[in-house]
Amino acid sequence: MQALLFCPYSDEAAILGVVIQQAGFTVRSIRNLEQSIAQWPEQPSELVLLVAPQGDKNVTRLINSLRAQTLASIIIICEATSEETQIEWFESGVDLVIHRPYSVRILLANIRALLRRTAGMPFFSLPTLTHSGLVLDPSLRTIQVEKQDPVHLTQLEFRLLYTLMTHAGQIIPTVNIVEHVWGYSGEGNQELVRGLVKRLRTKIETDVKNPKYILTEAGIGYYFNRY
Repeated sequence: MQALLFCPYSDEAAILGVVIQQAGFTVRSIRNLEQSIAQWPEQPSELVLLVAPQGDKNVTRLINSLRAQTLASIIIICEATSEETQIEWFESGVDLVIHRPYSVRILLANIRALLRRTAGMPFFSLPTLTHSGLVLDPSLRTIQVEKQDPVHLTQLEFRLLYTLMTHAGQIIPTVNIVEHVWGYSGEGNQELVRGLVKRLRTKIETDVKNPKYILTEAGIGYYFNRY
């Protein structure tokens, strides 16, 4: 398992790297978080530990960008911050907020607890789905469109398509899709779904501007077209 560590303070980064390794991860320390988010599909991680510089106004935006790409656990370490800011971070998809000063032993215990809670159901235990010429294979996390070669899906792409295909023909409201795919309350996160649908369509649709599999019900949500 790999963890992504963003910490602008070298001494603290060294300590956190050891803690993350003790939790069973290999550590990839980065200096440019936005670049790493853009490259996420090629270099995914199971954990993100973000040390927020004091007064940084971009934290919420970065969290939203991360959540658009991954289900990985996100931990933020920061100075004491307001209740409103913490709620904003949690609603954007953060799993844990740690305030300084913190105990490295407690941090390690929290990381291990997150691992237990996010283990979830393995994909290989789910049945293969076949609808309208598509074959979704959970064991390989691939989608095959008619006779074409199978295409690999990210975790989020898989969860979205699996949700739509298991409810084929049913319109699923956007807020419910967020709950199914990301696992938390969906209000205010329509952009997450819109971006994910767009990426998934590029993998399965012949014409993304005129999709035939994933259809939009304006103002409500999306559905898988059973034909």
